[in-house]
Amino acid sequence: MDVITLNKIQTSPKGEIFIGGSKSESNRLLILNKLFNEKIKILNLSDSEDTRLLQKALKRETPEIDIHHAGAAMRFLTAYFAVQNGREIILTGSERMKQRPIGILVNALRSLGAEILYLGKEGFPPLLIKGKKITKDFVELNSGVSSQFITALMLIAPKLQNGLTIQLNGKVTSFPYLMMTLKMLNETGIKAGLNHNVIQIFPVHELSEQEIIVESDWSSASYYYSIAAISDSAEIKLNSFYRNSLQGDSEITNIYRDYFGVETHFNGNQITLSKNLKFKTQNLKLNLNATPDIAQTIAVTCAALKVKCKLTGLETLKIKETDRLTALKNELKKVGTTAEVTKDSLEITGFEEIKETPLIRTYNDHRMAMSFAPLSILMKLEIENPDVVEKSYPNFWKDFGRLMQNRA
Repeated sequence: MDVITLNKIQTSPKGEIFIGGSKSESNRLLILNKLFNEKIKILNLSDSEDTRLLQKALKRETPEIDIHHAGAAMRFLTAYFAVQNGREIILTGSERMKQRPIGILVNALRSLGAEILYLGKEGFPPLLIKGKKITKDFVELNSGVSSQFITALMLIAPKLQNGLTIQLNGKVTSFPYLMMTLKMLNETGIKAGLNHNVIQIFPVHELSEQEIIVESDWSSASYYYSIAAISDSAEIKLNSFYRNSLQGDSEITNIYRDYFGVETHFNGNQITLSKNLKFKTQNLKLNLNATPDIAQTIAVTCAALKVKCKLTGLETLKIKETDRLTALKNELKKVGTTAEVTKDSLEITGFEEIKETPLIRTYNDHRMAMSFAPLSILMKLEIENPDVVEKSYPNFWKDFGRLMQNRA
């Protein structure tokens, strides 16, 4: 078993980090670019494993494509191949992927006329997709599911003969990700809008040739906010981020300012993080329905600062790379933090001393590895399967080690 040892740091974290392009933005642009005959030149594309897998899948002509652990790619490609008229494809993934439900998206596509069959358990990959020309222009689905199901439909909508109207029923989960998709559609020249819970996207025959620069990934930046909150004296500069970001996880700037006293200073597209030393963190309650991907980072920050918290709106975390709520509860216990979980929440309830060096399991989940790493400010710890960070942030250990100077 591969393990990385992180020694307790002896100096304040200090340095400048260049984080790669947003995985969420990159994956959306790759689908749009392929749908519209590669008219979009994409700069600062994410170097994450998920994005590389999606790129390869879009280029392959084989009858079967294995997307491994890449959940967004599985969902986006299900919709993409459903509208590739005349092409038949088997879309599969890892054993964990075969446990992640996709029935809501498949049912929505079938209601539009798509032909998709399950090759294993009903409602789960692998899928046999027979691409067809789709002319229906209305679909409705429960909006309290992963926003990636809805985004998958939004991305193929402009290529449908009559466009698409999507009726969302109920409270929308991860709303900022839908707004990201809408804004990106508009940015590329596609007419799309949201009125109450109805998304309308108009058909487009072709796009003009264009160049789009992908902003760096705010989800990846969250780990440095955790470092700034825990260390008090960190000096961290991050590139390249926009004050008016499309990414929902840019909310990290407000969350860490309001609850942990971490200030974000913009200088062009570079940000500098600093801790307000007069700020005292109180017990907190946060609804992270709009930003579930930063829940693990926040939970570990609270554990480090011995701050009780209740994080809600986390129902989608149970169907990620692992059941993230259960995984968090298990691994927080190892670092002296007790937590209780429900189907949509995590509550840190107490703290205790630990005597042994904790070995953090990652459960094949990149965010488990990266969210726990900042604890090395306070203690020596070990993290198993460190290469799991390849999924979203391949250079994490290199950047983290240079900043913290503690990689063994």
